[in-house]
Amino acid sequence: MNWREHIVSDKDVLLGKPTIKGTRISVELILDLLANGWTEKMLLESYPSLTEQDLKAVFTYLKDCMENELYFPLPKTA
Repeated sequence: MNWREHIVSDKDVLLGKPTIKGTRISVELILDLLANGWTEKMLLESYPSLTEQDLKAVFTYLKDCMENELYFPLPKTA
C-alpha cells in the first residue's frame, strides 16, 4: 500500500495536517475517532467520501511514522 496515493499535506488545508486526499478529513481525526471506540464501519458510514483503502493508508502512514521514529517516546517503566 502506497499511502502517498491517499494522504496529502497542503499548508492551505488544516494548516498542513495530513489529510485524506480530496477531503478535509485529517489523519488525526480518524485516529482520534478510532481511539474513542469508533469502528471502521462507523467511519465509512459517517464519512461517505472515505474508502477502505483510505483507512488502510492511515494505518500504513502511522506504521511508517513509527518506523522512522516520528513519535513521542514513552518513559521507561519500572
